[in-house]
Amino acid sequence: MANYLVIVESPAKARTIKKFLGQGYEVKACMGHIKDLPQKDLGVDVDDEFRPHYTVIKGKGKVIKELRTSARKADAIYLAPDPDREGEAIAWHVAQELAVDVKKIHRILFNEITKKAICTAVQEPRSINMDLVNAQQARRIMDRLVGYKVSPFLWRTMYRGLSAGRVQSVALRLISEREELIEKFVTQEYWSIAANLQGKEGEAFVALLATIDGKKAVVSDQKQAGHIVEMLKSKPFTVAGVDRKQQRRNPLPPFITSSLQQDAARALRFNVHRTMRVAQQLYEGMDIGQKSPMGLITYMRTDAPRVAQEALGEVRRFIETRFGEKYLPSQPRSYKSKRGAQEAHEAIRPTSVSRLPKDLKSYLDKDQYRLYELIWKRFVASQMTSALFDVTKVQVKTDGHVFRASGSVPLFDGYLLVYRESQPVGEEAKEEGSLPPLEEGQLLQLLSLTPRQHFTKPPPRYTEATLVRALETEGIGRPSTYAQIITTIKTRNYIRTEQRRLKPTSLGRTVNKLLVENFPDIFGVKFTAKMEEELDRVGTGEYRWVEVLDDFYGPFSKVLEEANKRKADLKSALQQPTDEVCEKCGGKMVVKWGRNGQFLACSSFPNCRNTKPLPGEEAQEVTDEICEKCSSPMVIKTGRFGRFLACSKYPICRNTRPLSIGVSCPREGCPGNLVERKTKSGRLFFGCSEYPKCNFASWDKPVDLPCPFCGAKPLVEKQSKARGNFYRCLACKQEVSPEEVEGGS
Repeated sequence: MANYLVIVESPAKARTIKKFLGQGYEVKACMGHIKDLPQKDLGVDVDDEFRPHYTVIKGKGKVIKELRTSARKADAIYLAPDPDREGEAIAWHVAQELAVDVKKIHRILFNEITKKAICTAVQEPRSINMDLVNAQQARRIMDRLVGYKVSPFLWRTMYRGLSAGRVQSVALRLISEREELIEKFVTQEYWSIAANLQGKEGEAFVALLATIDGKKAVVSDQKQAGHIVEMLKSKPFTVAGVDRKQQRRNPLPPFITSSLQQDAARALRFNVHRTMRVAQQLYEGMDIGQKSPMGLITYMRTDAPRVAQEALGEVRRFIETRFGEKYLPSQPRSYKSKRGAQEAHEAIRPTSVSRLPKDLKSYLDKDQYRLYELIWKRFVASQMTSALFDVTKVQVKTDGHVFRASGSVPLFDGYLLVYRESQPVGEEAKEEGSLPPLEEGQLLQLLSLTPRQHFTKPPPRYTEATLVRALETEGIGRPSTYAQIITTIKTRNYIRTEQRRLKPTSLGRTVNKLLVENFPDIFGVKFTAKMEEELDRVGTGEYRWVEVLDDFYGPFSKVLEEANKRKADLKSALQQPTDEVCEKCGGKMVVKWGRNGQFLACSSFPNCRNTKPLPGEEAQEVTDEICEKCSSPMVIKTGRFGRFLACSKYPICRNTRPLSIGVSCPREGCPGNLVERKTKSGRLFFGCSEYPKCNFASWDKPVDLPCPFCGAKPLVEKQSKARGNFYRCLACKQEVSPEEVEGGS
């Protein structure tokens, strides 16, 4: 019997695929990357066409040895990492390390983990695509150059341990610049005037003042509003125009990565990392009571809304059978990709539309069920007929003033039978009612004329969903990187979440200011989008990766050199003078930055090394957590055993609970989350909320990031004088820099 070896990235995927392929196939997991740039060195020869110096990742020797042993016995080897640029690079590195005849090695791709998709992929192998490998290699090298060159600049200017990322720093810039707009915003008063009117038939309706003497109505204060009300309340109101028409509302396309993250945030209140974690589980395979686990959705990192013909046929048959012919369009719907899309994969959809969410509910946990239901509904709705509405718009005229009203009545629900677009959190759906029968020239009775005061509002802070939309619109990052971008700048304490919105911290704003002032192009939106586009073109074979890096590195190295010359002046400029007097030498105290935040230090340093904390108590930090006793927001407080969550309604409500750090317990089968705790001696550590059932504990702070080498989570934060901040994997013990967990496909 022939012996075949299939190599995938994760053990979960390996178990699912093994059951599909059966005898004659051995399925092994390479546990993510097996080779990478070295940790402690730049690892890139900038003088020799950016030649990378890859090394085997610490702890991967045993994995490689097992893969080599299996490869020698195999008649054919199928490399099956994820179907993206990063997966292609992993396949390339694995092929290099197997030490077998290259003729035995094949690359296979599948967009869903089902028996048919896997068997088809094995029957249609191809060679490794070096254009995709080079695109990923160029991205990795570019990220390494920025991270390893700019981070030391931040160390010398502020303090050791800070880090910069090529894409993450641009996201921080967007958040910081939005905060500046909010702070500079000047609120202006304006008034609206609503007329409550009634015709001969039907109920009363409300029309709003729209124009005055043919110009847009601008009512700036109460006096002007009162004058208009007094002037018009005795005037006749006449229908000046009635516009009736039928309006179609078309369904939205099936989900791509960004739209899934946005809708899951609005409809399910998932952050982007939670969305991608649950989607990964649905993709890799779930036990749904069949002989083997089954992938329930297609690959969740995609920017293309296209759908395979077979899936289109299945969903159209389902719609016709389930809902009837009137809900089925005459032709399948097709959707265009957005500008810059790679279109390597199809949309996110159920692997089979016949697997109804309600039928799978008992096999899935709450998060898995809700996300699967959202994906299923969006996909089915995307191939249904349009909804039809009867829309009426009315203009009412009186003494040169025009009031407008509109009404909408559903005639046919169409796709809305299955899926309705979710509203942003905290906003009500704006459903228009019907208007009474009205005719042009008809005289109306004025029931009341009501002025209302309003104030202009600043642009809102980004939510995770709106930040993803902004990144996608601007061409920053790619589907596989959105969640990692947000997680990374949160982990660095550059941003925090307040009432589900992203706000830069003082540290984040200071870092952003330094980067923008000294590297305006490198961390600029347009420049970063241009780099993303060029990396995409490397992947299609249009550009050579070395030339793209050369065009980038030349200007970058010159700007970096100039910035480093100014580092002493920049460091001094960050120090804020105060009126505090040093009690040791009488000198003035200044505010400086350190690894624990801002503090007071003597301006006579190094002659005087006196330091002390900044005066004043830290303001309470409002969180997104809700009190389970009174439904009020929870705030972070500090007590004798460290920080904790307390109800904002204290002392009316005295509810408290440990402060979760947003990381699930890594112990297998444990449902707990990790929380901050303190020992009796006051030392901070992190333990499981299920204690004493689970005794997991760590001195180092866990962060919800996957290891780039074995894929396990969480990593823990470490720090040393020589290396600054870095991470360590609890599973494989591999140590990685912040920059190394930021690479994307």
